[in-house]
Amino acid sequence: MQPLAGQALAFLHIRHDPFSGLPTGFSPPQKKTGLVSVVIPARNEAGNIENALLRTPEMGAGTEIIFVEGNSTDNTWESITEAIARHPERRCKALRQPGKGKGDAVRAGFAVAEGDILMILDADLTMPPETLPQFFEAIASNHGEFINGVRLVYPQEKEAMRFFNLVGNKFFSLAFSWLLGRPIKDTLCGTKVLSRANYLKIAANRAYFGDFDPFGDFDLLFGAARQNLKIVDLPVRYRERTYGETNISRWRDGFILLRMVLFALNRIKFKP
Repeated sequence: MQPLAGQALAFLHIRHDPFSGLPTGFSPPQKKTGLVSVVIPARNEAGNIENALLRTPEMGAGTEIIFVEGNSTDNTWESITEAIARHPERRCKALRQPGKGKGDAVRAGFAVAEGDILMILDADLTMPPETLPQFFEAIASNHGEFINGVRLVYPQEKEAMRFFNLVGNKFFSLAFSWLLGRPIKDTLCGTKVLSRANYLKIAANRAYFGDFDPFGDFDLLFGAARQNLKIVDLPVRYRERTYGETNISRWRDGFILLRMVLFALNRIKFKP
């Protein structure tokens, strides 16, 4: 299967036969069991790369891990290439994103992905990679067409989410639920899963809601709603970061997200 787009991106492509085994006790349904592509945006995450690779399970017909390094000031790129070289049993790609922001990194990763199912995993590993088979099972069994991780259901570790981040997440969840006319419990969880076919539909209509989302979460959620995809919230355990610091500027990025909500408000509620 060819990549999503023939972009002239300089990337390291190391391809090997995937593991044949699945996680113990996990028996996925017989539908949509093709290749799974897990895109891992990584900026200043050198200390998390090895664990991200080792802890991401094999799913479906195999798992393709795509690291997208994002203008790091540490040795994240070297950590990615070295980890891939140490684990030739895994099917991996690595590229350096052409622009800035997580949203740009995700789009770059999806552009070279070969899987039938596309996943996003944050490199900070605050959402445990071991949870990904639950997302796979939900989409493979046609339980939903867009599986959205939710961090606000289970109790969180002490430093997992700061107070103002929690307030902001709840505000945007309420705003999205009102805008879209359906409950969205967490708009900014980094883990989202959808089929390749549905992502292509969203990408083709991206300009409708504006192209200024720094994280890509609103972009995908608005797009999924516009395509009338069945959005399913999946609760996850949210952990403390064990390496590095957050790449989020809560006030600056929060105002950008608020701007996108207002833009969508005009499109959805006040359109002619």
